Order: sequence, then structure tokens, then C-alpha cells
Amino acid sequence: MSYEEKGIVVYLVVSVLTYLGYVVVVLGRAGDGPVAEVPYVSPMLWAVGIAVALAVVGRVVLEMAKPSESHKADARDRDINRFGEHVAGVVLGVGMVLPFALTMAGAPHFWIANAIFLVFNAWAVFGAAVKLVAYRRGF
Repeated sequence: MSYEEKGIVVYLVVSVLTYLGYVVVVLGRAGDGPVAEVPYVSPMLWAVGIAVALAVVGRVVLEMAKPSESHKADARDRDINRFGEHVAGVVLGVGMVLPFALTMAGAPHFWIANAIFLVFNAWAVFGAAVKLVAYRRGF
């Protein structure tokens, strides 16, 4: 497994786990009350910060456990990254229709912010998954 591929695996796992953690915290705070009234800003910011920290630490730990032969991206790595970002960009562009529609409908900030957070996480997960498939099966 190349250095770049290891980073993508870490990024995928961290993205999924931190988003799920955020959802669990917000739903736990809601209890029996309306979920739109839950204070979501702090958990969302914590989820983003934790995701960044875990991605960095996870990549370092994985590299220490299974060192790569080279840390330089080759032409294949660059092509896979470009392809994955292109495909994920389509997901991001199409997905942003949801928060835009919520904004136009006058939805509460809770729903708009969570729709944006969901779309960004979908973009990250989808992009990483496409890249991993490209590494394993080719284009």
C-alpha cells in the first residue's frame, strides 16, 4: 500500500467516525425535545477539529506501524487523486442543492448547517472511496 493510499484510508475512516460521533452527540442532546433546538455549533466545531487531529495522528501512526518505501507521489497517485477529486466535486456540487433549497425555504439555521456538514462529509467519504477503488481496481 502506497503512502498516498494509506492517507486516503485514514481520511475515510476519520471522516466517517467523526461525523457519526457528531450525529450521536446531537441526537443524544435532543432527548425527547425537538432536534432543531439542540445547540449544535460546539459539537460541530469539535467534530471538525477532532477530525483534523485524528487524520494527522492516524497517518503518522499508520506510517510508523507500516512504513512506506517512498513518500513521493508518482504519476499514478496524481492521476487517482485528480480523478477522485473530480468525481467527488460533482457530489459536492449536486449535494449543495440541499442546503441551498433549505435556505430558500427559510429553514432554521440548524437544518441548513447540518445539511452543509452532511454534504461536506459525503464529499470526503465519496472522494476517498472513489480513490480507493481506483487504487484497487484501476480506472
